[in-house]
Amino acid sequence: MAASVVVSTSLSVCFNYGYHRRPSISALSCYSNSITKTNLKLSSQCFSNSNSVAPIYCRKFVARTSIGENESESEKELGFVGEDSAVFELGKQKVSSWIYFTAILGVVLYVLNVAWIDNSTGYGKAFIDAVSTLSDSSEVVMLILILIFAGVHSGLASFRNTGEKLIGERPFRVLFAGISLPLAVSTVVYFINHRYDGLQLWQLQDAPGLHQLLWLSNFISFFFLYPSTFNLLEVAAVDKPKLHLWETGIIRITRHPQMVGQVIWCLAHTIWIGNSVAVAASIGLIAHHLFGVWNGDRRLAIRYGEDFELVKSRTSVVPFAAILDGRQELPKDFYKEFIRLPYLTVTAITLGAYFAHPLMQAASFNLHW
Repeated sequence: MAASVVVSTSLSVCFNYGYHRRPSISALSCYSNSITKTNLKLSSQCFSNSNSVAPIYCRKFVARTSIGENESESEKELGFVGEDSAVFELGKQKVSSWIYFTAILGVVLYVLNVAWIDNSTGYGKAFIDAVSTLSDSSEVVMLILILIFAGVHSGLASFRNTGEKLIGERPFRVLFAGISLPLAVSTVVYFINHRYDGLQLWQLQDAPGLHQLLWLSNFISFFFLYPSTFNLLEVAAVDKPKLHLWETGIIRITRHPQMVGQVIWCLAHTIWIGNSVAVAASIGLIAHHLFGVWNGDRRLAIRYGEDFELVKSRTSVVPFAAILDGRQELPKDFYKEFIRLPYLTVTAITLGAYFAHPLMQAASFNLHW
């Protein structure tokens, strides 16, 4: 029978599987006769449950990699209201868009260097010096820097709906990035330069196998951190920025992967460094991301309403919780949702960043922040 559902983006990773009975939502009701909804056809079947009046929905979702493959009608599924994450279809990419992205990235980095990073022309050092006058404690300064960044970042995110109505999606993204990026750079540089200040609480760096374990944990953390920027063209405002409701890939494991990734990253670095500055930085960053869990759900609920409530009902904040209690079923070919160019790019960048650590540390030290 034909049924209606709102699908906010094209689906590109697919599989066939049975899904549990969905909660009753008026927009997604199943009737005994055929219903046609304008602008969208979804072919599926509704099977009745012999033990219950309520129907059980069998969903069809075709899994595929995202490069060079086309979508068909059968790829849409009954009840799938979120977006397929990490999709990158090479055939749909415009060369001009990536030229614009490269140009914008170059301009942003140049302006950031001149206006903030370069001590002879920028305000970054003056900002760090001003915050440092508030306390002689590196731990306190670290927490203040995180608090300033978190306040601006989360504050602007909360103001997004109103801000986009006032000035438009692209200008607001430019404003958001233009304020958040310098503060993020300052916080990261200060942490690199002062990470061995403070009180040494433990020293485990000589423990056999610890470096390899923490390296692997840090590597994995970036696969959770990445979904906050699934579409780089939106980050640079080449494409119109949107507030997305993701539902596949890493979202099946946790609805807030950035928070989970940040926790993993903080634990790995705190265990390795083992001092009070690392602990302070981790407390600040984790607290910011825990607030982001609440704030992110609040914003998605306002934007997507019942669709978000449906996604929320079959996902979890705690990793794997929805899977373990049966609210989320992983398809047999779940791994295909990660065999996509964006994740391969994350792998390459993460490895590159690891080997570039000495360069990053030297550059931060030369700023004397």
